[in-house]
Amino acid sequence: MAARRGFRTIACWLAGLLISFGLLLPLPAGRAQDYEVDLALVLAIDCSFSVDSREFALQMEGLGRAFMRDEVKQAIAHGVRQRIAVTAVQWSDDQNQKIVLPWTIISGGADADEMGLILMNIRRELAEGGTSLSTALTFSGALLASAPSAERRVIDVSTDGRNNSGPPVAPSRDRLVAQGITINGLTILNEWPTLDTYFENNVAGGPGHFVIPANDYDAYGEAIMRKLLREITGPGIT
Repeated sequence: MAARRGFRTIACWLAGLLISFGLLLPLPAGRAQDYEVDLALVLAIDCSFSVDSREFALQMEGLGRAFMRDEVKQAIAHGVRQRIAVTAVQWSDDQNQKIVLPWTIISGGADADEMGLILMNIRRELAEGGTSLSTALTFSGALLASAPSAERRVIDVSTDGRNNSGPPVAPSRDRLVAQGITINGLTILNEWPTLDTYFENNVAGGPGHFVIPANDYDAYGEAIMRKLLREITGPGIT
């Protein structure tokens, strides 16, 4: 990736660390012509007790391969600015959230391929814990304050469980939606067959939000590709 973008990635990484300690406030929304990217996307990766090592590996492989798909590259290229910003967070209970990929700009096919390889090789950094969707959303929302200025701001959360740690999830969702942030869900139905309904009622929200179900982790790869395609393209694609 270009040197200038690498510098920006480091700067955003440092800003993300400050956000973790509450030292930065959200940036004001810019005018349309001031936007740096079409989309600022937080990938919120479930590392709770219900996700074993095989399932975690399937998540990361699915995410990585999705960015390397031609459909996703074309979706980025068809944007007004032809670039998006992505960061990745691992999360479990209300005490465990960690940035594993700082804000990074993707502005072409080579960048997308590099992003894919990075994601496929990210290790599990968190100890297993409960499932705190509420804290994962709050942490992810704070990271968006240090993102490059974006026309759309989205949190992409995938999980196979319901909120069982930390505060209730719906108020956390509502606070982020009030800031203009969209929360989308990918629900893996291997443990909770009605998890997609739970997400629609309690987790997903904001402009153009949606939930995509996957029957199990083996179906995750195709589901996350369709999810990323919709998030990058924006409202209007089904």
